[in-house]
Amino acid sequence: MKTLVGYIAGLLFGLGLTISGMTDPARVLGFLDIAGAWDPTLMFVLGGAVITNFIGYRLVLRRPHPFFGECFQLPTRQDLDIRLIGGASLFGIGWGLSGYCPGPAFASIIGLSAPLFAMLVTMVMGWFMARAITPKTA
Repeated sequence: MKTLVGYIAGLLFGLGLTISGMTDPARVLGFLDIAGAWDPTLMFVLGGAVITNFIGYRLVLRRPHPFFGECFQLPTRQDLDIRLIGGASLFGIGWGLSGYCPGPAFASIIGLSAPLFAMLVTMVMGWFMARAITPKTA
């Protein structure tokens, strides 16, 4: 049941990205073009997501445990390290250059183009490189 709910959540996320137009990299690049033909669509989509998440977390965390789990698995680290800052920087640079972030890229895979293919290949390469350089812990 947990896996099914995960698939449904992913489908809903992809549908939301498609309906909002966030699978079109031109929208993202238009948002970043503040000196040209600025497109504020991304700001409204992100604002809606932040508000929904803010309210949702407060409602869900009132429960003693998740519907399909024993306990909530929330992050506990609060420090900033070089791996977090470096990863966030690479993510932002890649998003700004391609107009895709991972969610919209996977939601757009049905209309695979050369730029999307290049972004997906480099993203997967980044995952493998990160695993290769990350020290193994016991």
